[in-house]
Amino acid sequence: MKLTFLSHSCFLIETADHTLIIDPFLTGNPKAQVSADDIKCDYVLVTHGHGDHIGDAVAIAKQNDATIIGNYEVATYCGKKGANAHPMHIGGSWNFPFGKVKLTIAHHGSGLDTDDGFIYLGNPTGMLIFVEGKTIFHAGDTGLFLDMKLIGELHPIDVAILPIGDNFTMGIDDAAKAVEFLNPKVVIPMHYNTFGFIEVDDQEFKQKASASGAEVNILEVGQSYEN
Repeated sequence: MKLTFLSHSCFLIETADHTLIIDPFLTGNPKAQVSADDIKCDYVLVTHGHGDHIGDAVAIAKQNDATIIGNYEVATYCGKKGANAHPMHIGGSWNFPFGKVKLTIAHHGSGLDTDDGFIYLGNPTGMLIFVEGKTIFHAGDTGLFLDMKLIGELHPIDVAILPIGDNFTMGIDDAAKAVEFLNPKVVIPMHYNTFGFIEVDDQEFKQKASASGAEVNILEVGQSYEN
């Protein structure tokens, strides 16, 4: 399993037979080093409906004949835009050809500001992704919540991908506490330093989160983690 950071909250997961992209915000992203046209994938996972997460999901899905996976409202919206979509919701799981996805809660919002007005796109989610014997938890945008303990107990996590940028999500201290609750083997921070509101020191996070015993792996844009 190869996990590549494409900037902000966007990651590419490559297995022996499938490629997944999560929260593909590339167009308009000042940190992105690839364009939506560069992406080749089989599935597009969307944690919630904000523009910096749903981003290029429809365009990427259509150009690859890929399937979008997200909550019912996100999937329905993408389906109406001409993309293949598989609807899910919090607490539910589904077995796909690449493995399994289970949606978790996330404390945030979910909606898209369009030319036709603001569109509500259901509850935000985190995503447990089970591939090649590994469990990846992409928390989406969220604040700290106590049920992270339960998520980690029910599904021992190999890699936790957590927002640390503050203002819109957990900041460094709360994200470090989330590491304690989730008890993953490896932690990768996301959703920080993309723009002014979310500028933080990732080395401070590494120092604080490492106290829980997890390996903190800070990826630069384009770098990968393999396991």
